[in-house]
Amino acid sequence: MAKENGRKVIVSNRRARHDYTIVDTYEAGVALVGTEVKSLRAGKASLADSFATVDDGEVFLRGLHIPEYSHGTWTNHEPRRTRKLLLHRREIEKLIGKTKESGYSLIPLSLYFKDGKVKVELALGKGRKAYDKRQAIAKRDAQREMARAMGRTAKGKYRR
Repeated sequence: MAKENGRKVIVSNRRARHDYTIVDTYEAGVALVGTEVKSLRAGKASLADSFATVDDGEVFLRGLHIPEYSHGTWTNHEPRRTRKLLLHRREIEKLIGKTKESGYSLIPLSLYFKDGKVKVELALGKGRKAYDKRQAIAKRDAQREMARAMGRTAKGKYRR
């Protein structure tokens, strides 16, 4: 069997960038059992309501839903079990320091295959309030409108 190359996204948490202000991102491996990998290869997973915690110097992913493998037997996995994340010691120590500060959370942004291994893109983020979300939407819309106007001006189709 040929070795898999590149990055194939399984699932992404699009809501996370809306609900949190992303400060920093990390790539972590995920410790999985065989039927979980087979279920992920079928493209089935959900990052909704998932988060990461640092316990006793180790990082764990909680709330990630990987449905049971349809062709699995009694050896099938539990869909919402806690999974260990594989990070370097320095990264874990940095995360411990940051998460002790008030308001910072570890949020999974996406789950993907990279060179045949399952990886998770983990973000260190600060929760947004409702008014922050509205401001971000208004800013993004204003940027989009300016880009459209610049494009129309460059094409000579803008009239006053």
